[in-house]
Amino acid sequence: MRARVRAGEREAFAELYERYAQAVHQHALWLTGDRASAEDIMSETFLTAWQARGRLHDDGGSLRPWLLGIATHKAENARRSLRRRLAFLARQRQSPVVEDFAPAVAGRIDDARRLEAVQSALDRLRRHEREVLSLCVWSGLDYRQTAEALGVPIGTVRSRLSRARAKLARFADEVAPAGEGNPEPRTTRGEMKGEAALAALPVREETA
Repeated sequence: MRARVRAGEREAFAELYERYAQAVHQHALWLTGDRASAEDIMSETFLTAWQARGRLHDDGGSLRPWLLGIATHKAENARRSLRRRLAFLARQRQSPVVEDFAPAVAGRIDDARRLEAVQSALDRLRRHEREVLSLCVWSGLDYRQTAEALGVPIGTVRSRLSRARAKLARFADEVAPAGEGNPEPRTTRGEMKGEAALAALPVREETA
C-alpha cells in the first residue's frame, strides 16, 4: 500500500480513503467537538496526504499513524482559527445573538455527554498533551505509532500521556463531591464521570 500510494496510484489512494476516512473523522471530532469541522479536517487531511505522498518510505507499517498525525495538526489549526473568530466577535460592540448550535451537533453522535466531557477536559490540557491523549486513548494508536504520527520519541509520548492523565485525574478530584455524603460510586468505567473516565481509559501496548 505504501509503495502504491507513494507512486501516485489513484486506486490505492481510494483504498486508503475507504480504509481510514472514518478513523480520521472520529479523531478530528474528538479534538474539535464539531462535526462540520471534523469533515473539513478529514478532507484536508487526505488532500495533504496526496500532496505529500512522495515523502513516504516504501517500508513501514500501517499508514494510519501518518494520516492521524496530519489530522492532528489540521485540528489544532482549526481550534486556533475558532479562538480567533470568537475573540473577534467578542470585540464587536453589538454582536448579534446567535443560537448555540453545539447541543444540536453533539446530539448527532451516539454519546453527546461524553463528547462534552472530552472537550471540557481537552480545553484544560496543553496542546501536546491533548494530541497524545487523543491519539493513544481515543484513536487507539500504541506508543510507537503515536510517536510516528507526531514525529517525537516514544519516551516523549509516554511522558506527555502520563502528565495528561495526571491532570485529568486532578480535574476530576476538583469537581468530586466533598464533605457531606459519599461520592458517586466509580465501580466501572461506565459509571465514571467526565475527566475521571477519560483518565482511566487504557492504551494499547506497543506492537512489534
